[in-house]
Amino acid sequence: MTKKLIILGGNPETGVLVDIANSLGIYTIVIDPNPNAPAKEKAAETYDIDGFDIDGIVAVAKERNVDGVLVGVADILVKPYREICEKLNFPCYATEKAVEAFCSKDGFKRYCEMYDIQDIPGIYITKDSEIKRPENISYPLMVKPVDSGGGVGMKICRDDEDYNATVETALKYSKKGVVLVEKYMDTNCDDMAVYYTFRNGKAYLSATYDRQLTRLQGDSSPIALGTVYPSKYTERFVNEVHPKLCAMFEGLNIQAGVLNIQFFVENGEFYIYDPGFRLQGEAPHIHLEAINGFDHRKMLINFAFTGVLGEDDFPEKNDYMFRGKSASSIWILLKGGKIDNVEGIDEIKSNKNVVFVVERFKVGDTVKEEFLGTERQIIYRIYVNADSIVKVNQLIENFKNNLKVTDSNGDNMILEWLKPWNIEDYTL
Repeated sequence: MTKKLIILGGNPETGVLVDIANSLGIYTIVIDPNPNAPAKEKAAETYDIDGFDIDGIVAVAKERNVDGVLVGVADILVKPYREICEKLNFPCYATEKAVEAFCSKDGFKRYCEMYDIQDIPGIYITKDSEIKRPENISYPLMVKPVDSGGGVGMKICRDDEDYNATVETALKYSKKGVVLVEKYMDTNCDDMAVYYTFRNGKAYLSATYDRQLTRLQGDSSPIALGTVYPSKYTERFVNEVHPKLCAMFEGLNIQAGVLNIQFFVENGEFYIYDPGFRLQGEAPHIHLEAINGFDHRKMLINFAFTGVLGEDDFPEKNDYMFRGKSASSIWILLKGGKIDNVEGIDEIKSNKNVVFVVERFKVGDTVKEEFLGTERQIIYRIYVNADSIVKVNQLIENFKNNLKVTDSNGDNMILEWLKPWNIEDYTL
């Protein structure tokens, strides 16, 4: 009998999860308040319900005899996902403690302190407190709502007037009414991330990667231009930070799930920030499937029905060094305007090193002003893997020369390209 799965969230990245579930013969039901949400296009059934309407979603699940519920690529929906599963008595990887630690910036800061993990210095401001500047931290400052993702409501501030206005705006984006103000980690920092798989209560490091960010968009939150795997900091991370994180995971009693955590690295010090206890927009799982042969999306879909994440051979397949290969995700960010013409994307898709391409816009779509400075300005994420970093760099140059996205005036809409990686950093 066909199993029915509710998937929470409707963004394009969640749409890929819907495709995978469909390919497994599962009856997919996507719930998102936006009637035109991209993930709804291929779902068997859809509902225009807010992801926070716990009772409404539980009612749909009971009425439609659903067999499982899964959250897509949306941080803010992890907490309601847990509450919905609890009411339905369905398997759920998100425990109450883990939601507290990973789904709000204030909870995360508290747990990092508890386990002696260095985070970014900062303070909290609530909607009821006076707006003040953190002592001992000078401008520029990064302001962000504690419970939103994708760069929404985040901004870099450089003076008092801008700071006061930004905090007021950011408070409106926070359901909790809490804003985090932190030291802005500037261009002297490197940016890296790690990706964990939890299976049967054990934490496995599955991937490490470095990120390049664009700094061309003034004081909006810097967005990634792309990534490379494994990170040049992998060995140091495994020796210095990994043991502390494992102690935290044990304290949180995490049994299953996937977790991405980002770090700034400045003067040899790791500064932890921005956890995501769910599938990622960056989608490390695409590289993991191509190189290590397991697919987090299939694992999580299966978990929604069985409460078991992955097969018994997972530990042997899991290799955060990617079996000596290199991988990269190339993000194509657009400036504002209407897309009139795209050239070269079909050639890129047919390249033998390209594993997958996520498409977020098509010709005729408009990149709105409010998308800029958030991940909503991305048209493509191009996933490649290769035998060496040299080959990855060649692919970046090749795509740069061939991909053209223009507006109705024939002007280039691509904001900035990922720069080739420094070969010495990634050669053993």
